[in-house]
Amino acid sequence: MRKRKLMVIALFSMALLGGGNLLAGGSSTKGQTPKEEAIRWIDDHQSLLVDLSDKIWGYAELALEESKSSKLLADVLEEAGFRVERGVAGMPTAFVATYGEGEPVIGLLAEYDALPGLSQKVSSTKEVLKEGAPGHGCGHNLLGVGCVGAALAVKEVLAANPASGTIKLFGCPAEETLVGKVYMVKYGVFDGLSAALTWHPSATTKVSNTSSLAMNSFWVEFRGKTAHGAGDPWNGRSALDAVELMDYGVNLMREHMELTSRIHYVITEGGKAPNVVPEYARVWYYVRDATREKVGKLYQRVLNIAEGAALATETTHQVHLITGVYNKLVNETGVKIMQRNLELVGPPPFSPEEVTFAKEVQRETGKPEEGLEGEIKPIREPPKIVGGGSTDVADVSWITPAVSLNVATNPKGVPGHSWAVVASSGSTIGHKGMLVAAKTLAATAIELLYNEELLEQMKKEWKEKTRGFTYKSPLPEGRKSPLPTQLR
Repeated sequence: MRKRKLMVIALFSMALLGGGNLLAGGSSTKGQTPKEEAIRWIDDHQSLLVDLSDKIWGYAELALEESKSSKLLADVLEEAGFRVERGVAGMPTAFVATYGEGEPVIGLLAEYDALPGLSQKVSSTKEVLKEGAPGHGCGHNLLGVGCVGAALAVKEVLAANPASGTIKLFGCPAEETLVGKVYMVKYGVFDGLSAALTWHPSATTKVSNTSSLAMNSFWVEFRGKTAHGAGDPWNGRSALDAVELMDYGVNLMREHMELTSRIHYVITEGGKAPNVVPEYARVWYYVRDATREKVGKLYQRVLNIAEGAALATETTHQVHLITGVYNKLVNETGVKIMQRNLELVGPPPFSPEEVTFAKEVQRETGKPEEGLEGEIKPIREPPKIVGGGSTDVADVSWITPAVSLNVATNPKGVPGHSWAVVASSGSTIGHKGMLVAAKTLAATAIELLYNEELLEQMKKEWKEKTRGFTYKSPLPEGRKSPLPTQLR
């Protein structure tokens, strides 16, 4: 076996030195290139992947409650020969599945949580499947299975072309609340990775070369004194007054924030009855900005307002930081590698019937009836002002080179986190996008596993961009992973 492994490594080295292109056009042990083997495996097993995706779409489990979804994916990987560690970083629905030995170690980041209140049928009109239930309004049923499909395909290539190298599938819960990967990073789950790859369902097909916003997610709880709202209100101190005063102060502050700043909030508890002065109230905030440093400054301004609100209303307050994430570090070398593999695979082959479905969804949501994006977007210069979103993939990008892909799985222009995305994520539109993602991720992982020079180029760029930087978790020392009830 050792002799065979050395022969395979030598053949790959010869290809890189000009003795043939084994990755793109040469032959492997089955008469196909390793990339072709992986793509063929996904084509041959697409019914399996579609079935897995549809099951998770049906489970539609909220953050840190993805017990069925995570077990399904972990079981499939374990049955395929992966070594599976479950319940990592103190989260029962987080897992790591490993195949192979030695370096390089390529990671795939899978997600599978849903969003509250978005239950929807696979229909071009708004039709609730189960009243009040969650739904996959971000397509994470597709995201997780696409990564699993890539991992399984790469495993087949490693088995057929033995060489030093490891593929790891990270089952990452609670992305919608930006919790899973942040806690997994904090507890060292991603240590030792050579590079990380992932993707996200979208309305377009492209490799992401833009950053994201750093963010803090936190509760502010106020406590006052209850009293009769009419009989003796002077004896009460309203916690709800404190929340409202804080919110008013933050909204006044918006005039004096930078263009990259974002703040959103919901009042999760505000009292039980109008004639009872609320002794307890809670507000949940997201504070975002372009960098961790800027988030820290904006966060402190919001905390000052909370302190002032408590002082003004003669209440007490307590701040609970749930999670925090960095802005994403873009690896341009990795972007180019993945772009090449995306173009090799090609865009999703949408049918006329699927385009019609998309246009019906667009009509229902009041958007232009443009159908589906049928082309791969070229790499363009990233915008100077980053969009408003955040991702916990960002924290992984600061400890290892990371690259992310978007693939069209829903109609152009429809609102994110909506019934329209849920419907598309359970349809053949979503399935076709997922398969393109799985093939692209597999092909990219294979290239990095067998082409040491390319991987070193990614690492070199990452090291240059992180020179003088040491990752520090945004989470307090000793913080354990939250409970599901702390994310509601």
